[in-house]
Amino acid sequence: MTPFIRNILRMKKLCMSVFFLMLGAAALSQEETKVDTTQVETLDEVLLKAVRVEATSPITHSNLQKEELTKRNLGQDIAIQLNFLPSVVSTSDAGAGIGYTGFRVRGTANQGINVTINGIPYNDAESATSFFVNLQDFTSSVENLQLQRGVGTSTNGPGAFGASLNILTDKVAEEAYASTSHSLGSFNTRRHNVKFSTGLLSDHFEVSGRLSQIKSDGYIDRASSDLKSYFLQAAYKTDQTLVKAIHFAGREVTYQSWFGIDATTLERDRTFNPAGARYDAEGNLEGFHPNQVDDYTQDHYQLHWTQRYSKQWSSNVSFNYTYGRGFFEEYENDDELAFYGLMPVVIGEETITASDVIRRRWLDNDYYVFSGNVNYKDHQLEVTSGVFYSHYEGDHFGEVIWARYASDSEIGDRYYFGVGTKNEFSTFAKADYRLNDQWRFYVDLQGRFIDYATTGQNSDVADFIVDENYSFFNPKLGATYKLNNQNQLYASYARAHREPNRTDFENGNPKPERLDDFELGWRHSSSKWALSVNGFYMDYRDQLVLTGALDNVGAPIRANSGSSYRLGLEVDANIAITPKIKWQPNIALSTNKNRDFFFQRDGVLQNLGNTTISYSPEVVAGSNINYTPLNNLYLAFLSKYVGEQYMGNIDSEASKLESFFVNDFNVVYTLEEFPVGDRLELSGLVNNLFNVEYVSNGYFFTYDDDFSNPGTVTTIEGAGYYPQATINFLVGATLHF
Repeated sequence: MTPFIRNILRMKKLCMSVFFLMLGAAALSQEETKVDTTQVETLDEVLLKAVRVEATSPITHSNLQKEELTKRNLGQDIAIQLNFLPSVVSTSDAGAGIGYTGFRVRGTANQGINVTINGIPYNDAESATSFFVNLQDFTSSVENLQLQRGVGTSTNGPGAFGASLNILTDKVAEEAYASTSHSLGSFNTRRHNVKFSTGLLSDHFEVSGRLSQIKSDGYIDRASSDLKSYFLQAAYKTDQTLVKAIHFAGREVTYQSWFGIDATTLERDRTFNPAGARYDAEGNLEGFHPNQVDDYTQDHYQLHWTQRYSKQWSSNVSFNYTYGRGFFEEYENDDELAFYGLMPVVIGEETITASDVIRRRWLDNDYYVFSGNVNYKDHQLEVTSGVFYSHYEGDHFGEVIWARYASDSEIGDRYYFGVGTKNEFSTFAKADYRLNDQWRFYVDLQGRFIDYATTGQNSDVADFIVDENYSFFNPKLGATYKLNNQNQLYASYARAHREPNRTDFENGNPKPERLDDFELGWRHSSSKWALSVNGFYMDYRDQLVLTGALDNVGAPIRANSGSSYRLGLEVDANIAITPKIKWQPNIALSTNKNRDFFFQRDGVLQNLGNTTISYSPEVVAGSNINYTPLNNLYLAFLSKYVGEQYMGNIDSEASKLESFFVNDFNVVYTLEEFPVGDRLELSGLVNNLFNVEYVSNGYFFTYDDDFSNPGTVTTIEGAGYYPQATINFLVGATLHF
């Protein structure tokens, strides 16, 4: 019996006890309480019952609906769309929001943010990262999304360590429609898509889909993107049943722009891209490799069956298969042939041991998911219990496709090969109990069991053997108190654990992380304004903080920091200044510290005391002032301020990113009566309106120099930066039929 199976059995009694206890409470409540028949959820809401929370829940969250997303949907990635939510900082490698993008919440990067699509985990199982570049034009197929800050509720896949993003794709359309969208803008950016739905056929069946293409040259030199995708959905719907078969896929070919630039180059030529540089024998730059690209295709297949048995009982069963494959290509100057397992080349009396090569590093992976949950709801009690299982297998290998001196190589030779497998089983039960009109209590218990193993070699051509098993118990509880119809208070506590990812193992001997998250908040809502105030204290043990450095494939390196914490206050509001002018401001103030952080400087291990956690600005603020002078005209002025932040954990001035304040302008005009089709929507977006030169992301590294001055160790610091685009624009038109 494997340790993975033993761990599951070890927790089985506890989890099943919780499951039946809650279902028993539900049955008792059913007998003793009167059903509120006015509160019947839609089947789409049931689909996400396991991972979503309601407005009165003691979980800190923000929602974005399709209408809000559509206004700025001109081809930029989902990570950029989230930029104006509280505590969010978005960034783009290519500088303009298309291609490789990412976002952080409360200082936590992609690796700590759980992302699900229709309840199915989207994070890569090995790296724990969400690559939005593989969700090309996906915003066009999103019905709504919810961003939970902090640990949030139990969800499928990797545990949330800073936030969780839950995405619901297009709902079933009652009426047939078709639309086509086209946009263009700076850096030769253009997007084209078509969407359609048959509406309900015979009152039960619907087929819908989308076909998209996005191209952009990028703000950074050669940081081009060629993105193609489609989304298909077939649905069967009755009053009690919803079955969805969903298939979405896409291919991205992006020229690499993840190397960044140093401070001198940032001042001299901020769009310079060193990727693919080719040098002659004397070390002079002679050009750039034209195919220094990342080329990856990902297919997703989802099947969801949602069933309502009565006004109280419902269930959901989901299956998923994801197939990903692709490579990134690199031109390497004067690489050692021995690294690739090749013999030296002898020409006359000269022995050649190094050669310029072009190599590809491949990833070919399969990901299978099953999840199921049962839901009970009446006017006093809600219970959701479920199970989740996933299996991942990924092949990692490299091949040389060209060499100036090919030695004894053959076409298709692999110079390294390794396999990573990951199994995960989790079970949860959560209940929301309304004691009376004022008090509401929430409890959520989850067990997660992970088995991760690798064989073979990694990209450094070193043996890479991992065999780890983890068992995590994650309790969560909270309460909401309704002061009156306009005000409510809430408090919650949640514990989360998270396993290390593949890169963590490649760069050391990491420990799993643990987080205790305390949240305290106040919500106010009236006819003219709404306000949410939330305080949080996140206490970490062995947090895997970003060191600032990157590995040889551009992945961020993390390391356990021992004891650390995040303490902060978030405020966001929605204010109707007049019936036509609304203001949506938010601000997050925080302090983020490693306790007693040790660092070896100049060969001596030093206790630096409390240091600032990397990539964690103390101030993050956003604003959206929108004006609707006419029913068919929408104007918005959007602002974002991000305070200074360190890219490392040693409070070095060399690692500091300066604060920045940028502003965008958005306009949407709708022609309700148009000669062709039902209506025409015209939209425009000016990003970075005031042409600010800013940097939202970078990297920081140190190394010990004992060569320059023998007998003396000197710690050298260095940094790289990812400049973001200066003023740029996107304009678009969507024709609805």
